[in-house]
Amino acid sequence: YVRFHLISPLIQQSAENIVLFDTFVNILSHNLGEPAYEADVAQLEYKLVAGEYGLIIRVKGFNHKLPLLFQLIIDYLSDFSFTPAVFEMITEQLKKTYYNILIKPETLAKDVRLLILEHGRWSMIDKYQTLMKGLSIEALSAFVSAFKAQLFVEGLVQGNFTS
Repeated sequence: YVRFHLISPLIQQSAENIVLFDTFVNILSHNLGEPAYEADVAQLEYKLVAGEYGLIIRVKGFNHKLPLLFQLIIDYLSDFSFTPAVFEMITEQLKKTYYNILIKPETLAKDVRLLILEHGRWSMIDKYQTLMKGLSIEALSAFVSAFKAQLFVEGLVQGNFTS
């Protein structure tokens, strides 16, 4: 089991940054779909999560091939690229996801409660409005470059690994 948290102060600076971060993580997951398929067949699992303060990478499975899967994820992260068609598809999916959160009373209530309790939190309404105004490909590229330039890493490795 390998878990790394790539933390960046950039994410919580604005609602636009949070939306750009969500878009980045979804495009990264999309890009990894085909190359990581063989790892899935080999019973290795991975998950990319857009956490509140950064990207969480979780990898688990048999230890002899786990570093290869983790290296694949890191390679795709460092050489991040996307096409305009993928960008458009992911932003449309995010609009639906945010909207579905907003129309459910229990998730909206949770969001409002957390907005009241947590300092510096952006509401789902802020994120949805930002996404509806539109994001540019240039803004995403600039965000990803800034995100990679301001990273702090925390990691946990459990299992049959040497130091």
